[in-house]
This record gives sequence, C-alpha cells and structure tokens, in this order.
Amino acid sequence: MAPGAVSSAAHDSAINHLLDPRKKWYNNKRLIALNGWIFLLLITSSTNGYDGSMMNGLQSLSQWQDYFKHPGAHELGLLNAIQNIGALAAYPFAPYLSDGIGRRPTVFIGALIMCIATALQGASQSEGMFVGARFLIGFGLTFAANAAPMLVSEISYPLYRAQLTATYNSLWYSGAIIAAWTTFGTFKINSTWAWRIPSILQGLPSVAQVLLIWFVPESPRYLLSKGKDEQALEVLAYYHADGNRDDPLIKYEFNEIKTAIDYDRTVAANVGWKSLFNTPGNRKRMRIIIAIAFFSQWSGNGLASYYLNQILNDINIKDSTTQLLINGILAIWNLICALIASSLVERLGRRFMFLLSGVGMLVFFTAQTISFAQFEINSHPAAAHSVIAFIFLFYAFYDIAFTPLIVAYTVEILPYPLRAKGFTIFNFTISLALIFNQYANPIALAAIQWKYYIVYCCWIAFECVFLYLYVVETKNLTLEETAAIFDGEDATREILGQGLDAAGHRDENKKQSGSVDEVEHHLGTLEKV
Repeated sequence: MAPGAVSSAAHDSAINHLLDPRKKWYNNKRLIALNGWIFLLLITSSTNGYDGSMMNGLQSLSQWQDYFKHPGAHELGLLNAIQNIGALAAYPFAPYLSDGIGRRPTVFIGALIMCIATALQGASQSEGMFVGARFLIGFGLTFAANAAPMLVSEISYPLYRAQLTATYNSLWYSGAIIAAWTTFGTFKINSTWAWRIPSILQGLPSVAQVLLIWFVPESPRYLLSKGKDEQALEVLAYYHADGNRDDPLIKYEFNEIKTAIDYDRTVAANVGWKSLFNTPGNRKRMRIIIAIAFFSQWSGNGLASYYLNQILNDINIKDSTTQLLINGILAIWNLICALIASSLVERLGRRFMFLLSGVGMLVFFTAQTISFAQFEINSHPAAAHSVIAFIFLFYAFYDIAFTPLIVAYTVEILPYPLRAKGFTIFNFTISLALIFNQYANPIALAAIQWKYYIVYCCWIAFECVFLYLYVVETKNLTLEETAAIFDGEDATREILGQGLDAAGHRDENKKQSGSVDEVEHHLGTLEKV
C-alpha cells in the first residue's frame, strides 16, 4: 500500500462536534474582526509575489534596461536571485525570533526592514545599490514570512483554518497582479520613474503591517508555550466563543494545545534542530516538506515566473505592450485558480489535490514543450500561441496544490515545538531551489531553448511518483490531531483524550448524543497510521 494513502479515510475531527453550526464568519462580529487581522498577515505573501512579477515587468521596460545598461543572462540571474540570497542570510535567526519573542513582533521586525529596503530599491542610483536593496528585502521578508503563516494557522477559527492558511500562499498572485499592472501603467513614463514607482510600491503591505500588527492577537500556542495560560485562554475565548471561557470548544482547544505542547516537550523530547530528524515521525515530515518545497520551484513554473519576457522573445512576441499584458493577465488567472483551490482544500483533501496538480502539470508542460519545439522547427505563429495557451493551463494545475497547499500543509503537519524550525527548513529549501533556478534558467534558455523543457518534463514525472507514495491525507483534522498522525497511537490518544476530557465528552452526564462513539472511531482510524 502507498504510504500516503493510509489516512485517506480519516473522519472529521472531534472538534467539529463542538462547533456551533449557526456561527459563521460573516454573522459574528468577533470572527469578522479576527479574519480582518488574519488578512493583514496574509498580505505578507503579496510582497513576495510582487517581487517576481515586478522583475518580469522591469525586464520589459526600456527605461530600466537602459539605466542598468542592459544586463545579460548572468547579471539577470544575480538581480533575481539576490533576494533569496538575502533570505538565506536571515534563516538562522527567524525561527528563534518567532519562538522567542512571539509571532507578532517577528512580523513587525520583518515588515520594518522591508519598508526600509523598498525605499532604497526605489531610490537606487546604481546596479550595486539595487542589488543591495533587494538583498535587504529578502532578509526582512524571511522574518515576516516565517511568523505570519504560523500565526494565521494558530489563531484561525477551527472551521476556517485550512482555507485561510491555504489562502496565504495564494495571495502571492495578488502581489503579482499589482506589480504586473503597475509596470504596465508606468512603462510609458519617459524617465526612471517608470521603474522606481513599481519598486517603491512593493513596500505597501509592509507599511500596513508596521502600523497595524499590534492589534493582531498573539498565538495561543506561543502563549501557552511561555506559561501564559491566562492570556492564551483569553485569546481563544474572545475570538472563538464570544468571550465565554466555559464553552466546550474553548476547553477542548485549550487542553488539546496544552497537552500537545507538554507531550512534545516531555514524551517526544522535541527540542533543537536535531529533533527534526530524530524520530521516524519527524523524518517522515521532513521528507515530505523538503520534497514539496523543491517541487514548488522545480516544476517548470520558475521559467514563466521570472523569465516570461525571454520566453516570449524566443517565440517572436517581442512587443513590450503585449508582453506586459500577458504578464498581467497571467497573474489574474493564477490568483483566480489559486483562490478557488484554497476554498476546496477541506472538500477535496490534500492528497487528491497534490496528485491532480502533479498529473495536470506533467500533461500541459509536455504539451508546452512540444509546441515550443514546433515553433523552433517551423516558426509557425500557431505554435507560439499554443505555447501561451499551455502556459495558462499548466499554471491552472500548478495552482491546484502547489500554490495553496505547500505552506498550509507544511505548517499543519509540524507540531508546535518544531513548527518554526521546520517551516524555516521549508523556506530555506525554497530559497535554494529559487537561487539555482534564477541563475540556471536564463543561461539554459539562452543556450538550448526548448530542449531545456525536457529536463522539467522528466522531473515532474518523478514528482508525481513521489506524491503518490508519500503524501498523507490530513483533511478535517486540527493541528494537534494532524501532528499526532505522524507520531503514532500514543500521541493521538494522549492529545485527543485530554481535549475530550476538558470538553466534558467523557462525562456521562454531559455527553452529547453519539459524539463519543464518533470520536472513538476517529481515534481508531488514526491509529492505523
């Protein structure tokens, strides 16, 4: 049996029996406020998405090309990769800030650095200054991008956690849309402001975060890990139960989180970087996390993300207006596809979405390769148009899983004590993959053109096999239940049992009809993992 299939039959989480079906995000003032603060965290991803699209757009601007003396393939590689080199420099520090001083202060520090960096980028007087500013953007973004998605996952109302966390990475394209259409709007400005305006606007999400981040609630899991039980209970009760500390949902959440943190500290001894690989469960987590991080950047998407203008030049679409329009429309297409996928994560399940995404990417990247080859051989305009069509179809399938799920799935399969460090490994892996892509892609495209696509076709086929063998289904589970899947029966019973006791489900006088039987069945299903 494929290891990834073992939990596909998992039932709804025990916590679902405690949710009030009448309570929706749109009819409860405190949930509306909570989701508003979550949105402030979600836009962290927009800054990252803005960067890739902006660099695509700038390469189509003659004003930028002239100012920086028409950088060649090697220089373009450095200009694009330097942001991720800056990110690499920050990775050793980011998890210690997230776990040490809290999620909110870490987001604030990262956003403040990015505000300074984008101002320098817009004011650049030389290529060296531009490169330095982009290094600083990557450095600051690492802190915010480490803490923000974890905080989203840890404060969300249970019913909406998966969808909101999946939306985090999907909003990468909101930044891409703003950048694409900003460069389209400024390319007729006959001065350096054609590229300075887009460069400065990259900092807008960070400005909003610097001003508003202290209104966002701190993670209850962080507070509990620091012994601040009363503050954690207050946050949970205020936003999840209208201030009622005695609500069964709050008792369940509070005790489940507390038990999970205590279990990881004492039983599993999850401390330090070594613990990421010390146990079979953690090795299983890291194998999946590192793989999907590489897959998210090595599936051929890096070609169009950073070098769309070069691809379009290769198929004889060289008009700047046309290139900028295609870049802008592609960003909108990606956002729509990713947001639809984000809304379906709890219906379709992670495993199904990853497999569908992999197979679809393989089909349409292969079709893209064939069309590119046909254009090179016959120079037929229809083949060029097919390349563009297949780029859009490829991204539709990429966006099913590799936009919404890579962050959400990584965060949810990591237990709290390992979440910041494991998420740092995830981001570090992405940066390594991006740096390689950003250096190698323009050089390989210039040297062998469409033949380079064959490498990605073979790699995506390998991805499909890996996803089938190793991705585990986590649909409809809480963060603590998901973590327990990887650690076995004892962890599952310890964590869920404490939550049930607290909620009153094991008290015969308080028992809700049928709930215990369903939860026991749920426990039995998880034990099979």
